This record gives sequence, structure tokens and C-alpha cells, in this order.
Amino acid sequence: MTKTEVKDYTDFVLPPSLVSKVDVSRLVREAERVDSEMTTAAVRKKVGSDADVRPVMTEQLAEFLEQNHIELEDSKARGRLIKDLRHLKDSAPIIHMTFAVTADAESLQSLAMWLRESIHPQAVIDVRLQPALVAGVYLRTPNHVHDLSLRGKLQGSREVLVKELEALRNAK
Repeated sequence: MTKTEVKDYTDFVLPPSLVSKVDVSRLVREAERVDSEMTTAAVRKKVGSDADVRPVMTEQLAEFLEQNHIELEDSKARGRLIKDLRHLKDSAPIIHMTFAVTADAESLQSLAMWLRESIHPQAVIDVRLQPALVAGVYLRTPNHVHDLSLRGKLQGSREVLVKELEALRNAK
């Protein structure tokens, strides 16, 4: 972490590639792995090994560290980062979205960025599938449920549809 400021998990900026709680969990595991590798390298250096091995990081972790201006050189800072990432994983607001078909990664990333700009800067998406929705999305938050699917629209307009179909049948 930078020496000038100490970030708390509530200050973290999530990159677009972190869409779901699973992605945040993966980020925690990777930060733990990197910490372990860097600690091992530091111990080897103390006993005289020349190998200065930099741990390999995924794009997600590298992008997260860059956006949050975090350095991993200090072991205490890495420990705090891991602790804060665990808190983030447990406390990030989750928007449950059920789709009729599998959403592509690019669309989910765009949706996650819009949610972070509009609702909460650390919102993550829990994606589910339900082919019976036909089209649209079923959205659930801790406080609200929104049926934005074609099935929901048709169920809400059942009387109108029946009336129109009967009118067409009587017109023949």
C-alpha cells in the first residue's frame, strides 16, 4: 500500500473484470498466494539465495492493485490487504440477477460498472439462469424484487391479452 495513505476495504475501487462475489473470492485467494510466494522469496533471500522471483499475478489482481494504488512490497501491507479483501468479500452488496440465457462476460462487466456508478461502488452481481423467463431479467436486492422479464410483463397484462384475443376470435 502507499505510505501516504492507508486504504480501508470500503475505499477499494473494483475494476470491471471483478463482476461477482466469486471473482472477489478468487482475488482473496490470489492475494494470499502472492503473499506466500513473496514471504518465501524474502526468507530465501535472507539465507543467501540469489533468486529474486516476482510472483505471477492475474490481470484482475494487477488491475485491482493499479486502480487502488497498492504496493505489495511490505509484508504488513500485504496482510492488511488480505484482511481488507476478506471484509470486502463478506460485505459487498450483492445484486441477484436471473437471466433467461447465459450473459456474456462483456455485458456483465458493463452491467457491473453501471451498478457501481449508480447504486454502490462495490456492488457485485450474483448471476443465475432461469429459461422460463423467456427474455429480460429477474432482479433481486435485499430490499426489493423487480421482474423485468417478458414473462412478468405478460402476466401483468393477462386481462388485456385475453380481451384482445377474444376480440380477434369474435371478429372472424
